[in-house]
Amino acid sequence: MKITFLGHAACLIEEGGKKVVIDPFLTGNPQAAIKASDLKVDGILITHGHGDHLGDSVNIAKNSDALIVAIHELALYCKAQGAPKVHGMNIGGSYNFDFGRVKMVPALHSSAIVENGNSMYLGEPCGFVIQMKDLTVYHAGDTGLFHDMAFIGEEFEIDLALLPIGDNYVMGPDDALRAVKMLKPKRVVPIHYNTFPVIEQDAKVFKSRIEKETDAKCIVLNPGESVEI
Repeated sequence: MKITFLGHAACLIEEGGKKVVIDPFLTGNPQAAIKASDLKVDGILITHGHGDHLGDSVNIAKNSDALIVAIHELALYCKAQGAPKVHGMNIGGSYNFDFGRVKMVPALHSSAIVENGNSMYLGEPCGFVIQMKDLTVYHAGDTGLFHDMAFIGEEFEIDLALLPIGDNYVMGPDDALRAVKMLKPKRVVPIHYNTFPVIEQDAKVFKSRIEKETDAKCIVLNPGESVEI
């Protein structure tokens, strides 16, 4: 499995000839490693409806004929915007797709989009546990720390956890460290930091703390860099 960090919270997973992108915010992202038009995928997973996560999902879906997977209300919104294929889910549900098995898990955040000055509710925010062959990746989405992360760690042997560390809108490094202790993943990649001044963090300090205080290996990726597991 190859995981590429595309910037902010956008991550590309490749396994067995299948490609899945999560939260493809590329246009307008100062960290973006590629252009949305360069991305061809089989599946698009969206954790919530904020613009820095919904991002280019619909356009990528149109260009790739890709399936969008999201919470029910957000899936319907994407369909109304012209996405060719959508699959709505809800918290706690799992489904087998041709690219792997996906379970939708909770996240503590909000989820809406503002259009013409009006805020539109787009369902609850979520995280995803993605199983492709014998490997498991957890993308936490935008979230604060919550104790049920321990249940996710008990249910799955997580090979890699993609965790936000930016603070202000999401977990900061202290809470992300506590999350790692509950999830017990083999590897951690920090995401959702340094895109904007308000979420600036030192990922090297976070890496040092993770590897000192837990058994996990922390891999800091610059946008465009990959790790294979």
